[in-house]
Amino acid sequence: MGKGFFHVPTAVNEPVKSYAPGTPEREEVSKQYKAYFNGNVDVPLYIGSEEIRTGNTATMSPPHDHQHVVGTYHLAEKKHVEQAIANSLEAREAWAALTWEQRAAIFLRAAELVAGPYRAKINAATMIAQSKTIHQAEIDAACEFIDFLRFNVEYMSQIYDEQPDSAEGIWNRVEYRPLEGFVYAITPFNFTAIAGNLPASAAMMGNVVVWKPSDSQIFSAKVIIDIFKEAGLPDGVINVVYGDPVMITDTVLDSPDFSGIHFTGSTYVFKELWKKIGNNIHSYKTYPRIVGETGGKDFIVAHPSANPKQVATGITRGAFEFQGQKCSAASRVYLPKSMADDVLNYVKEDVNSFKIGSPEDMGNFVTAVIHEGSFDKLAKYIDQAKSDSNAEIVVGGSYDKSKGYFVDPTVILTKDPKYTTMETELFGPVVTVYVYDDAKWEETLKLVDTTSEYALTGAVFSTDRYAIDQATKALENCAGNFYVNDKPTGAVVGQQPFGGARASGTNDKAGSAQNLLRWVSPRLIKETFVSPVDYRYPFLG
Repeated sequence: MGKGFFHVPTAVNEPVKSYAPGTPEREEVSKQYKAYFNGNVDVPLYIGSEEIRTGNTATMSPPHDHQHVVGTYHLAEKKHVEQAIANSLEAREAWAALTWEQRAAIFLRAAELVAGPYRAKINAATMIAQSKTIHQAEIDAACEFIDFLRFNVEYMSQIYDEQPDSAEGIWNRVEYRPLEGFVYAITPFNFTAIAGNLPASAAMMGNVVVWKPSDSQIFSAKVIIDIFKEAGLPDGVINVVYGDPVMITDTVLDSPDFSGIHFTGSTYVFKELWKKIGNNIHSYKTYPRIVGETGGKDFIVAHPSANPKQVATGITRGAFEFQGQKCSAASRVYLPKSMADDVLNYVKEDVNSFKIGSPEDMGNFVTAVIHEGSFDKLAKYIDQAKSDSNAEIVVGGSYDKSKGYFVDPTVILTKDPKYTTMETELFGPVVTVYVYDDAKWEETLKLVDTTSEYALTGAVFSTDRYAIDQATKALENCAGNFYVNDKPTGAVVGQQPFGGARASGTNDKAGSAQNLLRWVSPRLIKETFVSPVDYRYPFLG
């Protein structure tokens, strides 16, 4: 920044395209979907300037058509992970020294590439890899990813602009240095935007990254890599490896240069990572930053004053969009007895109107869950609910994996507020409802707060402002993102910074400056213009 104080373009949220019948974007993404579906991509490891093909490969198939192969990816050995670490450290000096506006320009260019020539590609890849409808792909892979890139550049410039006061005769200034070492990014299957943001946000602040995408997201991760490369990201800044997660993680965490982890995934895995980092703490050159967003058992609680149709729509969208595979998806619901039948009838009406199948058919609202392991887990809990005396299936309850991993959106009604599916994260299109006596509103709020170990998202529906205030206070600690008269999903970058506490993560709020601050190590520089020449202070006389 030696030649000017630069102002980045003001970030605005990317408009969501409609993909309505007859629109050019619908035609373009359909054409790209067919090309990808009928192709056979070969995805190498990306280490430094090399594309490494180990010959030890795994196949990629759409969850909605699991016998159809759309490509292969190459699995890393330990030596490749070590090579990725070495390449990142080799790239670090030049990348960390690059002026911030040059780094900003790379990621702003990446945003424009997603918005333009890569939009259909990244959406179609997400539809295939993660079985997202075009709407769910558009709000994730295109719009949210663009928003992360643009808003993070703006937040980065604001961070650099934040400077301390200076007194007479001195000048105080703060440098926001990248971490000393490399960052390890582990990304989930469910959001292409998160897969791009976790390595990019750390890299944007001058860090180098070893990135391990989810095995179930590699097809769309390849498009992210292509975008970063075309945007001009230098070799070695983000190195990409796939394979045995335990081997990769152990190799990374054994390095003394490991300086931080950016993680989205399961609570259990994150706790195990934290434990491994703790066990290795004496070998690291610096205390690693540990940033993670993990599980959720997200709630909707309706007050007797709520509008039943609004509550039903909140449940339908909040629980079943993207097959309930959002960390924020509604999975436990508390309804007052006075309106429970109305709400459940509206939800049944909605669910019975759903079309289910491949995302290629854009009339489908629900597609497949991500893999067989998820399918089997969900089927087990649905079967259990069918046989338990204190639970019943209100709607749904069917499943079929003959062609794709299809689980019908399912509503379980339970008489037990601590029933297993009220407490256990299922990560699928299954929501459990408990009906409470209208007079037990305050009791129910305590129940909502104490039922789950998680604290990610939650929603209250009410037209009574006193009740809304009560819920907001009573549920203060059980949702990092709390929604009033809205579903608990759909956080927008720049508007609703996302993250939760308790077993839901470190609450470092992706999509805000708070997250970027975790990837820098500030250095205060104090300069005195005329230095003293006598040690004596006035009080000495």
